[in-house]
Amino acid sequence: MDCCSPGDSPFDRQFNARHAAEKLRSYRQKGPAGLTRALIEALAAGGIDGHTVLDIGGGVGAVHHELLRSGAATAVDVDASRAYIAVARDEAERQGHAERVRYLVGDFVALADEVDPADLVALDRVICCYADMASLVGRSATLARRRYGVVYLRDTWVGRLGVMFENTWLRLSRSPFRAYVHRTEDVDAIVAAHGLVKRLEQRTLIWQLALYERPAA
Repeated sequence: MDCCSPGDSPFDRQFNARHAAEKLRSYRQKGPAGLTRALIEALAAGGIDGHTVLDIGGGVGAVHHELLRSGAATAVDVDASRAYIAVARDEAERQGHAERVRYLVGDFVALADEVDPADLVALDRVICCYADMASLVGRSATLARRRYGVVYLRDTWVGRLGVMFENTWLRLSRSPFRAYVHRTEDVDAIVAAHGLVKRLEQRTLIWQLALYERPAA
């Protein structure tokens, strides 16, 4: 993040070493759960041997770790949190596929020109962390050669109320980080404009999963 000193971006502050360690411990104990598990299964459906993965805002790396174990060849993880990159890299070492993952620290939109297209692109709970949804979704969708999967907040009164309370707490705690609710119709329209077709939807009370595919030429 150009506005902040190294290790002091809004994402670094929100998703710090303590937060990353807790999420890594949960992943190691329970594996991916809920819509994260559903996202991984949807991306991997039908076999993904030799496929490439782009995991944007990958957190501890659950998505790319599981896809690599399912047959994907290589992965790129772009995350604005240095703490998350550190634990994702450590987990890749532990699982034995560190040499197949490239890690990039920073804002994906700013780094997009440095990232190659991938067969499978995932954004798990990332859209709701980004104000400029159109740039994030547009730049990432154009890089998806086969499948594009996202998990993000539903645009409902429950989601909006939750975000309102979270952002109030963040302001009171003087955190620069903010959460956002973006319209499903807007996300769908941007993805469709980049040639992808929605194939799957799943919803919980707060979250939603959408999987899109690029039709064969």
